[in-house]
Amino acid sequence: MGTKVPVKEKIFFSGGLLGQNILYSFMSMYILFFYTDLLGIPATTASLILVVASIVDACLDPVMGMITDKTRTKWGKFRPYLLFAPFLIAAATVLCFWDFGGSSTLTLVIASISYLLWGMLYTVCDTPLWALSSVISKDPDERTLVVTLGKIGGTLGAVAVTIGGIQLLLAFGGERNTDAYLYSAILVAAIAAVSIFLTGLTSKERVTPSPDKISFKTNLQTIYKNKPLLALLASLLIINLINGIRQSIQLYYVIYVWGDAVYVTQVGISLVVGMLLGMVATPKLLRLFSKKKVFIASCLLGSLSCLIPYLFGDENRIFALVFFGISFFFSGMTIIVSTSMLLDTIDYSEWKLGFRGEGIVFSTNTFITKFSGAVSRIIIGTSLGFLNYVENQPVTPGLQHGLSFVMFILPALCFVAAIIPILFYNISDKQRERILSDLEISRAL
Repeated sequence: MGTKVPVKEKIFFSGGLLGQNILYSFMSMYILFFYTDLLGIPATTASLILVVASIVDACLDPVMGMITDKTRTKWGKFRPYLLFAPFLIAAATVLCFWDFGGSSTLTLVIASISYLLWGMLYTVCDTPLWALSSVISKDPDERTLVVTLGKIGGTLGAVAVTIGGIQLLLAFGGERNTDAYLYSAILVAAIAAVSIFLTGLTSKERVTPSPDKISFKTNLQTIYKNKPLLALLASLLIINLINGIRQSIQLYYVIYVWGDAVYVTQVGISLVVGMLLGMVATPKLLRLFSKKKVFIASCLLGSLSCLIPYLFGDENRIFALVFFGISFFFSGMTIIVSTSMLLDTIDYSEWKLGFRGEGIVFSTNTFITKFSGAVSRIIIGTSLGFLNYVENQPVTPGLQHGLSFVMFILPALCFVAAIIPILFYNISDKQRERILSDLEISRAL
């Protein structure tokens, strides 16, 4: 059905996602703590900065998607953005972790502007990078393989920060040293920029877009006339909260519940083992069961694996870490299944509407991810406020119990809630085969 993607290209695509997620994870894990405990910004104010900036940026994502869908260059629709934007976002990342000193008002202004700028530039990279996976091959199975490798690369990037981020900070002076965050940000940003640039340099777009430029109004139909996509996006809005909540709260959790920031490394090990095993297992399961069934089963089992350590004692680190790994296993499954389903909705759009709209589909997915991130930060900020959190405060049983609730029960509830929208996802395996067959015939004409 289509030319195989060369191994070298797959490696660089996976590497680009690795670099991108190193950047995103470093920001997600440390920016709130940097604001509250290093810059002295109150937790509720810091959360508000991140939330407002994320919402503003998220609203720009569909615009970026439509811009890429209208892009026509000799390098393709998406690759040009991967050649220049990575170095701009690298600069913005460094700016976010730069303590300029001065008054509290000046600190707030710089923090707000730098984070908003970071989010906007991240979109310029993120939308084309993921949309590239939908045009890298005409073979849907090959696309799924590329996406799986990309997700594995992205997971390794997240794990690299989860395991090595705190070690990097310690090497540069410790998690209470502002210079440590600045030097770490410089290194992380450089790695991310180079890896994303290499993806743009080495990739090839094999699904040729229509020479006609689709209007913004017409392109929007890719979203609101695509019922399977709407159901999937609603589910992803909820499922993304799981990692968003955990990334934002885990540093607080290991410091105030387990007593030492270095335990972040152990959480990272459980993440990498669980997530990668889940991702590797998913393609095999999809050959036996429908995507919808695999998604629902992984959500139910993921919820259970979050609930058990909370009920039976998360103060036992080994016990809790084992179930962290199990829950990450099922998170890894949902990531691969949902991305494969997302690619199916693009084929569905071409089959039903006559155009694919890869850019707006993936930018809307990015919008959902960022909006979920904003919601997760609202949850974290509200939770910290409710727990009367003050940096470097004495540990109390109430604080520990509250952080455990956020770390385990909220993700368990999100797993279950994510099932409801997916019940309305109606692309069955049989219909998928029909869509692919019809598209192959129409493209041959």
